[in-house]
Amino acid sequence: MTPHRPAREVAIVAFAQSDHRRRTDELSEVEMVMPVLHDVLRQTGLKTSDIGFTCSGSSDYLAGRAFSFTMALDGVGAWPPISESHVETDGAWALYEAWVKLLTGEADTALVYAYGKSSPGSVRDVLTRQLDPYYLAPLWPDSVALAALQAQALVDAGHTDETALAAIADRSRTDAAANPHAQLSGARPQGDYLVRPLRTGDCPPIGDGAAAVILAAGDRARELCARPAWIRGMDHRIEAHSLGVRDLTDSPSTRLAAERAGAFDAPVDTAELHAPFTSQEVVLKKALGLEDTVRINPSGGALAANPVMAAGLIRLGEAAARIHRGASDRALAHATSGPCLQQNLVAVLEGENRA
Repeated sequence: MTPHRPAREVAIVAFAQSDHRRRTDELSEVEMVMPVLHDVLRQTGLKTSDIGFTCSGSSDYLAGRAFSFTMALDGVGAWPPISESHVETDGAWALYEAWVKLLTGEADTALVYAYGKSSPGSVRDVLTRQLDPYYLAPLWPDSVALAALQAQALVDAGHTDETALAAIADRSRTDAAANPHAQLSGARPQGDYLVRPLRTGDCPPIGDGAAAVILAAGDRARELCARPAWIRGMDHRIEAHSLGVRDLTDSPSTRLAAERAGAFDAPVDTAELHAPFTSQEVVLKKALGLEDTVRINPSGGALAANPVMAAGLIRLGEAAARIHRGASDRALAHATSGPCLQQNLVAVLEGENRA
């Protein structure tokens, strides 16, 4: 089924992110977010009062306290009262909510931001709370162990091997050398096994970071940005909650989301894939049918910086930024949440000069 292009044009007109670091003990979430918000507003010349809708993505589990996201609103400025929402997941889904809001015509501009501080605790343990509470969570299988199961399934099926995975890590972190915000960059040894067959180099860094984008509709987008990144389609889908009933070597939810977003209607030149583990890039590349000519994760991807709850939004922002500066004409952006690519969002972005 070929999706219909949205009736109202909506674009990403600005993107900003923090320098991603292993620890930011000296900063609160508000202090980490505020410079990013100031930067993204500065790019457009907008003030907080000019924004029609604000949506954020984060997780109270990382902060260790309920409704922690309300504190981050101090960095936005919630007085006079603003139209605001929050999603308890990656900021890519906050962007989706804001996109829908603009499509309805209820707002012409939107601010979307996301942040995560993984450094205070063990993120591997925290992420076990995403699992089925009856059968999986009591066993405490962490995110790296589950990703290793997926990687081993790919190796056993003949879809990849450790040499190929090492090449993905090398390419990603070499590309990240040109990204001033990356936490890890430059070629480096793969290191020891963390959970076989995944070595340290196959896994994402643990760190803190934030990101923000501004969306605008129609002519307002053209006023705010010389070359808007138009969102031609966006969709998100979810796999079965139980890992035992899934084929971990494939991602049908990513394929369906891409189909609904119009990703297969024409070739893309860039793909920013939210693949925290090298083995997950193998799965996503196959599900999305990406040719070798497509530039995958020129920013370095999640292997270079993986701030939990912001890394997916960064993929959309990085893809949009390439369109803004003319390095891409048609880009695909992907975000994921949950173990082994459980939930997947796909967006297609195009530059102004495309029909």
